Amino acid sequence: MHAIQALMNELVDYAGLFPPASLDMEPTVRHYAGYRGSPAAPMLGRLIVPVSRFEEFDRVAGDLLPPVPDAESADEDPDPWVISALVSSAADVDAVERDLEAIDAFNDRHATEGGGAAIVDTIELAAPDGDSIDAVLDLLDDDIYPYFELDWRNDVRGSIAAIAGLDAAAKIRTGGVTADAHPGVEPLAAFIEACRNAEVPFKATAGLHHPVRAEQASVGAKQFGFLNVFLGALLFHAGRIDGAGLRDVLAEEDPTAFIADGNTMGWRMSRVGVPEILEIRSRFAHAFGSCSFTEPLDDLVTLGLLETAGTSTLESTDDGDGSK
Repeated sequence: MHAIQALMNELVDYAGLFPPASLDMEPTVRHYAGYRGSPAAPMLGRLIVPVSRFEEFDRVAGDLLPPVPDAESADEDPDPWVISALVSSAADVDAVERDLEAIDAFNDRHATEGGGAAIVDTIELAAPDGDSIDAVLDLLDDDIYPYFELDWRNDVRGSIAAIAGLDAAAKIRTGGVTADAHPGVEPLAAFIEACRNAEVPFKATAGLHHPVRAEQASVGAKQFGFLNVFLGALLFHAGRIDGAGLRDVLAEEDPTAFIADGNTMGWRMSRVGVPEILEIRSRFAHAFGSCSFTEPLDDLVTLGLLETAGTSTLESTDDGDGSK
């Protein structure tokens, strides 16, 4: 496995339902089905669906889902669609509990013989503080993994400490459709540092559909690239760079500073190899949500970091610029 493939493995969670793409459910699930069947499938992560839209998902996904085999074919892998569900804020524990009941019912429906195979195994929810995180964790079964979205405008260290040592992760919003939704280098670096210090995994969402940080006229702000965030986090976790180096990677706007040369990836003189990439991705730097799947991959091809995106048979665009 080449280093760029290790970095990109299941990195992009598809969020076509969300702004600025804001696709309807039918094209979203159709796109996701196409991506699953493409050569780019190893880079595809989960489909992001709000609990409030489960009924709509069931109505339009239909024959696109792989069938659940009968009991006599129990050894067959139905290869279910893996979904991350957006649930109510952790500030409203009763609403979260209702959403979890809806998830249980969804998973039961999609594990029934003859139905379409799908499973919600992660949830994502805003969390205002450590107490709300504790309350939600008390509700969860072992088969649901939560990502608690923390507000980068606040000191997140207390909330990250509440997650430490538990089967849970943090989430940060790295963009949006307005300039004020985009964090600067310092709050994003502080979030990654706090997660590293507490050994808490993280995911990101919004604004990461391009590989390298650049000014985006559509939102009137500089947006981080997913290489800035994830390669920076890998190098920092591996001890190749310190906190100052992490900030330099996050701020980097020169695409030629990022290198993929087969067995290693790096930024300028700092490198990390495939085994470390796979381990740190699994333990620490999980994924990012994007309303475009093809655009991040096509950009890597343009930069010469990926030989082919494997998306030539897919839609030419997934109608968005990556915010969620």
